[in-house]
Amino acid sequence: MVCEESNQGKTIQERIAEEELVQERIDEEGNKWKKVYFGGGDHFKNWLAQCRELGEVIVEEVDSKGYKCFEEAGEKLYRIWMKMDVGKEDDLF
Repeated sequence: MVCEESNQGKTIQERIAEEELVQERIDEEGNKWKKVYFGGGDHFKNWLAQCRELGEVIVEEVDSKGYKCFEEAGEKLYRIWMKMDVGKEDDLF
């Protein structure tokens, strides 16, 4: 799991807008990953289980500072990334 640096000084609207821009990543080996989920709690656990059934996943912990409901509940916030096989991306999305 990867944890991001703090986003101090940004409004929640800025954080959400930035998160919407995060859609894909390329790992050190050149593999393409697509973000399929952003959130936490039981909803995250359900998504993770389903994504694991479909293929290889990476879970990335995200700084929840500024997301009031997550901060107050002491919950963690995550992204789920799915590995995109060449030619199979259209089958999933």
